[in-house]
Amino acid sequence: MADTTLMAGISVHYWAGAKAAAGVEMERFEADSVSAALEQARDARGDPSFDRVLKMSSVLIDGVAAHREDLARPLSTDVRVEILPPFAGGAKR
Repeated sequence: MADTTLMAGISVHYWAGAKAAAGVEMERFEADSVSAALEQARDARGDPSFDRVLKMSSVLIDGVAAHREDLARPLSTDVRVEILPPFAGGAKR
């Protein structure tokens, strides 16, 4: 029986400390969900510090903040994912 799992092109863009931890600005994966693509990124590095950065980062999918359940949602189209680590500073009052 042929595999009928749909795969989407997922471009992952890393910002600030996430970019430093990843060692690249962007990479592309073929996966059925964002969580599967991020797992591929983790497996490719095997680096606990990269994994820590991913765990504490915000994730945007096509410019919209993603929640944990969004990461596991099956994809049927290509998406842009942005990994945004926490930023220091902010507005002063």
